[in-house]
Formats: sequence, structure tokens, C-alpha cells
Amino acid sequence: MLTDSTSVPTRRSTRRTERRLRRRPLLVATTLTATLAMAATATAMAPAPSSAQPANPALTYALASFSTALPASLDGTEAPTTTASKADAALAKADAAIDASADVSADIADSKLKLRVSDTTVETDDLETAVAHLETIGAVPLFDVVGATEDVVAETQEVTEETSALRGQLDAAVEKEKARKAAIAKAKAKAAAKAKAEAAAEREAAEEAAEAATSTSGSGSSGGSSAPAGPATAPSGTSASAAQSTARSMLGDYGWGDDQFSCLVSLWNKESGWNYRASNPSSGAYGIPQALPGSKMSSAGSDWQTNPATQIAWGLGYIDGRYSSPCGAWGHSQSNGWY
Repeated sequence: MLTDSTSVPTRRSTRRTERRLRRRPLLVATTLTATLAMAATATAMAPAPSSAQPANPALTYALASFSTALPASLDGTEAPTTTASKADAALAKADAAIDASADVSADIADSKLKLRVSDTTVETDDLETAVAHLETIGAVPLFDVVGATEDVVAETQEVTEETSALRGQLDAAVEKEKARKAAIAKAKAKAAAKAKAEAAAEREAAEEAAEAATSTSGSGSSGGSSAPAGPATAPSGTSASAAQSTARSMLGDYGWGDDQFSCLVSLWNKESGWNYRASNPSSGAYGIPQALPGSKMSSAGSDWQTNPATQIAWGLGYIDGRYSSPCGAWGHSQSNGWY
């Protein structure tokens, strides 16, 4: 559950209590009273029983030339509380539907995830109106109660379907976010392993070169010293070409092919020239993907300021979540000047 486990029941119970306070508890009594009054009127108008009538005749009412049997709900074959019970059940389901619609909107807000739909609320005004009508039906005849109940049931079904669709959108967004974070972690691990292997290879090459230099400068010389060490170089894997190679190796983790690589190269050439220390003094954007602010990249690793692999992992996750692909991001950048 994305929301706090204690706040949701409290929120739900508060909403339900407020609605119940607005209800009229005399719904069942009023319905029963109307039923008995109609039955009494029908009995008074009915012809006197004759020896030809059955012991328990159906209630009828008589006009000038014909008689019509009363509905089953009034002749004793169906308990008069059945309609009221159905109304109560419809109100309970309406309560649950309204609660669920509010809960899913709250969960979406708490998740801070972007859904594919812009409206993350479920419209319940029509259902609230139908519920209010049924709750305050008062002395309206019995068959209006039936119609009001059907309205509540229909509106409840609509709210339930919209809520279910929105919940599905949230579940899909949560799963996509999990996959995005897993891809970032995998890409970072792969980049770290590659950098480690490259560093080990460089150390081994340096040691071999040092041994060769020692063996050649030994016995024939008059004690001359070796040449001074050259200037310090940038850390392994930080050049633009090395960063591009790292990025290319990560594309498959997001389900992208080589066709997306050229778009990525163009995008980050424009943003930073693939310089992991690129900084925009006016906006504060930083790194290869020009994250704004740069500290956003800390979600991919604490070394976001100095590790191109960490910056690339964050940048690819950002592109995936916002534009679905590097070519999507590049197209937006061309149209708007930013991504």
C-alpha cells in the first residue's frame, strides 16, 4: 500500500460517518408505512368476500367494470422490507465505491508517479446526488424508492469501473518505476565492473612498462635516473568516447536497440558534449545529461559528480520515464530546445 496504513482507514471512516449523519434513518419505516397505507386503502375498496373466493385471496381494488390484482409486494407474498433492504445494500456499495475512488486518488498523489492519464480523480457527483435522493426519499411512494435505488446502483457501477481503471494505471506506473530502478542498478553495476576491469588492465600495463624500463636502464648506464613521470591523466572511462561506449552498453537494459544510440549521442552532444563535469552556471544543470539540479542524480549513486556511469544510468532512466526512448527525447529537444 502506498499510503500510510493508519491514515487510510481513518480517512475512510471519517468520510463514511459524514455521509451517514446526513441520512434519514426513517427510510425503512416510511416505506413500510406507505406500503401498509396502500394496502389498507385497497382492502377498503375491495368487494366483500364470497363463498367462491379462496381462504386467503389476493388483495384487489375495484373500479366500475373491472378488478386488478395488486403488485406482489403489497399482497403479502413479498415482505415489504425487501425494497428497503435493497436500498440499504445499494447505499453501502455506494459508500464503498466513493471511498475507493478517494483512496486511489490519494495513493496516486502519495506515489508521486506520472500516469498516462492527466486526470487522476474519479467524478462522483452524480453518485452523491443519487445517494442523497435515495437517503432523503421520505414520503415518496414505494415505487420511487425502487427507481432511486436503481439509479444508485447504476452510478455506483460507473464509479467502480472508473476507479478500477485508475487503480490499474497506478499499478502499471508502480511496476514501471520498479523496472526503471532495477535497470539503473543493473546498468550501474555493469559500468562499475567495466571500469574496474579497465583500471586493472591499465595497472597491469603500467607495471609491465615499469619492469621493461628497469631492465633496459640497468647495467650499461652510469647510474642515470629514469625519466620523470608524465602529467596526471583523467580517471579511466571519463572521456567522451568512453562515456558513449558505457551508454551504448546500457541501452539493452531498457529494451532499446542501436537505432536509439545515434539519437542519444546527438542529444547529449547538444547538452554537454558528453563531458561529465559540464556545468551550466546560469541554470545549475550538471553532468552529461545536464540534470537540473545536478543533485537529482544522487538517486543513481553518491558519486554522481565524478562518475560518468552514474550520470548516464540516471539520464537513461529519466529518458525512459519521461520520453520512452532517446529518440523521443531528442525529438522533443529539437522542437522545444530542452528535454
